[in-house]
Amino acid sequence: MTTPRIAIAGAGLGGLTCARVLQLHGFENVTVFERESSPDARQQGGTIDLHAGSGQEAIRTAGLYDEWRALARFEGQEQREVDHATAALIEHQPAEGDFRPEIDRGQLRQLLLDSLMPGTVSWGLGIESAAPGEVTFPDGTADTFDLVIGADGAWSRVRPAVSPATPQYTGVAFVETSHDNDEELLELTGQGTMVAAHEGLLLWVQRNSGNHIRAYACMRAREDWRPSNAELLELYADWHPSLKAFLAGELIHRPLYALPVPHAWEHTPGVTLLGDAAHLMPPLGVGANLAMEDAADLALAIAEHGVRDGVRAYESVMLPRAVDAQERTNAGLQDMVPERPVRV
Repeated sequence: MTTPRIAIAGAGLGGLTCARVLQLHGFENVTVFERESSPDARQQGGTIDLHAGSGQEAIRTAGLYDEWRALARFEGQEQREVDHATAALIEHQPAEGDFRPEIDRGQLRQLLLDSLMPGTVSWGLGIESAAPGEVTFPDGTADTFDLVIGADGAWSRVRPAVSPATPQYTGVAFVETSHDNDEELLELTGQGTMVAAHEGLLLWVQRNSGNHIRAYACMRAREDWRPSNAELLELYADWHPSLKAFLAGELIHRPLYALPVPHAWEHTPGVTLLGDAAHLMPPLGVGANLAMEDAADLALAIAEHGVRDGVRAYESVMLPRAVDAQERTNAGLQDMVPERPVRV
């Protein structure tokens, strides 16, 4: 019997997990198409907590659980909340157990990449558009597959093959900064996550590996707002100087987008979605875990039922699960950055 040809758009955590599990089950004719030119074309983002019931199960299904545990930072489960005006500790949750240890996204991605058969990822060759069983590349050439999987994120080029939905601005913006080997900031952050909040402004700080810190100033703002350092500090003028120190340095502006809830589509043979392409939601620790869970579930369903019936079985589980996660993260974003008059 001919091995099905499967195309996966996007070499993120979801797409790579799906390719790995498919290959473990004998599906060798799998190609991941990635628009970026190489694994190191850009920095892969911050730290993610891999949850016991979803992301960890996916990495176990991928046969990489022990390798992941060797990289995971169990101490990163520590949570700290401090007062915005004094920086005094308000609440402390020490790192306990192994429910959601942290790992740098780049480390996890590299672990998945190293597990794939040579040549699985076609670097510098993204999918421009898709139809059931067919992909078109940026140069206008096309190819056919038994299945096209859209794992290509928020602005998926595969999604229009099954749904007209597009991401909408949530009204919340993150402004990211980063710091290396700053002992005072590291001490204030602790081993995991530190937060402070006041009157609709939030500071969310995470420790990554190698004494690297990523900080996020979070607020309701116009979609096109791009503050300078001085403008950002003015918003946080009455905060403690040690907390305002996190806002120094180069600013990366990240308006948050989400797909409508519920986002569903009629089953379309030859194409499906996973991860942010299927259910983009606020970044509250769920998205990467859900993408990997989607990926493992889809690959296992294909292995058990074949491409056509497997995709249908996967979607019947994934779509309602995604709605629940979207509703929870939307509510979480509302709690984290409450509705207030737009300040900027």
